[in-house]
Amino acid sequence: MNERLLISESAPLNVRFYDYNHFTYPLHFHSEYEIIYIKESTGTRFVGNNKARYEAGDILLIGSNLPHFMKSDEIYHSGETDLRVKGTIIQFEKDFMYYAVNNYPHFIKIKNLFQESQRGIYFARGHFQKLQDLLEKIPLENGINQLLIFLEILKEMSETDSRQTISTTDFVNETIYDTARIDKIISFLNKNYTRNISLEEIASFAAMNTSAFCRYFKSKTGKSFKNYILDMRIGFACKLLLMEDISISQLSSKCGFETVSHFNKTFKKNTGYVPSLYRKMMLSR
Repeated sequence: MNERLLISESAPLNVRFYDYNHFTYPLHFHSEYEIIYIKESTGTRFVGNNKARYEAGDILLIGSNLPHFMKSDEIYHSGETDLRVKGTIIQFEKDFMYYAVNNYPHFIKIKNLFQESQRGIYFARGHFQKLQDLLEKIPLENGINQLLIFLEILKEMSETDSRQTISTTDFVNETIYDTARIDKIISFLNKNYTRNISLEEIASFAAMNTSAFCRYFKSKTGKSFKNYILDMRIGFACKLLLMEDISISQLSSKCGFETVSHFNKTFKKNTGYVPSLYRKMMLSR
């Protein structure tokens, strides 16, 4: 799933504590970087081409467009435990301080950190107490103070030699679009996916016939055009369910679905929950 995060140049950071019954978001990626601090929880993490255990105290740095998924242990799904999934999440735009990071020598270690994060980075529990303290502090701040703490977090991450990359060196991220044509197509879809886009329209936009476009698009994204659009809409719906007090019918239309029944069916297929239950479950945490 291509998750759409509400981050912009004017608001480059999304910082928050989380407190869940269990992790629920499916395998996904987003153009923004993400730092995940697991204060309480155990389970399995999927990052790139790696599957491994995670424990309380672990810290992850997820690179731009890197597929990832956190799966809580079964005990968290039983409904018969007081255990919680708690921690801090920081999401920030992929071009954060782009000029400084790419041109000033002061940021060379952070630049290397960002490049390394394209395979995911793991900071093992018990070895980074200062980093944990900063991650527990940053959601309590705002404005320039929050930004300063964030830079200190990046500094700590970039200066340690004890960090570990997660995916193997031969990992190829198929979600990274490396040609001008696919970049143009994805940019168009990012702006228009909530309206009805016919196959003929998008193929014409790409200057291809429909059959050639379908083969090309799937070779670059791993998905059919139809499924790619549906994933974008469901990712957007997940955000709206938590951020806007509107009916399921209104939300369905806003995300580009022609009928509520199609929206409900697609949402459940992608997330495992009907929209109303997903909203209730997430807002009760």
